[in-house]
Amino acid sequence: MAVDTELRGIALDQYRRQQLIVRAAANRVQAVWRQINRADISASWEQLSPLLVAAVTTAQTEAAKLADPYLDDVIAAEGAESAAAGRVVPGSLAGIASDGRPLLSLLYQPVVDWKVRMLAGQSMEDAFRSSLASALRITATQVADAGRGATGVAMASRRTIQGYVRVVQPPACSRCVILAGKEFGWNKGFQRHPRCDCIHLPTTLIARNQNRGRRDDDLGGAGFINPRSYFNGLSRAEQDRVFGEAGARAIREGADMAQVVNARRGMQTMTAYGRQVLATTEGTTRRGAFYRAERDRTEARTGTRFARDRIEARRGLPRFELRTPRLMPEEIFRLAESREDALRMLRRFGYLT
Repeated sequence: MAVDTELRGIALDQYRRQQLIVRAAANRVQAVWRQINRADISASWEQLSPLLVAAVTTAQTEAAKLADPYLDDVIAAEGAESAAAGRVVPGSLAGIASDGRPLLSLLYQPVVDWKVRMLAGQSMEDAFRSSLASALRITATQVADAGRGATGVAMASRRTIQGYVRVVQPPACSRCVILAGKEFGWNKGFQRHPRCDCIHLPTTLIARNQNRGRRDDDLGGAGFINPRSYFNGLSRAEQDRVFGEAGARAIREGADMAQVVNARRGMQTMTAYGRQVLATTEGTTRRGAFYRAERDRTEARTGTRFARDRIEARRGLPRFELRTPRLMPEEIFRLAESREDALRMLRRFGYLT
């Protein structure tokens, strides 16, 4: 069974909409970054950082908002039941990096890089250009990741969605090319690298291990779901650049592309529940949504009333101490034993209503 052309068209439309959001965010970040005072980089960045965080957070929210309509369009195209168990909460995927840290911390990294480069002997302008490139790379990655994370949450909430096919957008790295058209279950995390442009193509009729997507050719130079088609469409020079001269030669001679390319990548983790998990501290402060939800849940379970503010604490009400880290969607999918379990955790950790 082949992946329907209409479905791939829907996926490409989704990609284009997300790219418009990414580009707009990058333009805003670039405009702000150019205002940094070279005479006092740290102090100037600190003053401008709220604008940088706001630009990326707004774009993350907009990218996440696309998920539910995207899934609705896919399901309608396949003629399946469109009822969802919940809707994505766009703000839950904004303001945080895809590795769980606050955006503010991640956006400061280019400043550190700027100073390190100057200490190593680079000119002010060369170091500035490198820091700007890093800030734009972070922006593009975090906005795209918010969109992909939201798509994963939206897939989990629709029982008719059984999985997704990976669609690769050119130009792509070798690690992504070998994943073109590969089928994954609905709860399988989306492997990506900084500035990765690959997207989900959700489907109701996943044919596990049948290479459903890989039987098709590309869509006129976009939306590749066939690694060999992508490879064959490159010039010999591009094949050598993307896969390495020796690797490209081996592939041209018939070697298994997946055996030539090492596509594994790691993600930052933290220790919790006696194991390594991908989690975030976002929303876990006393004013955070996750903190409040966990406090209310604990009150309902134990019958204990916790202090809402300092006045109530002085009156003798105990402070609630959050002991549960907020898991990222990828970690939820990894730990969940069933779709019901995944839905329960997605709601608990604030990703679904």
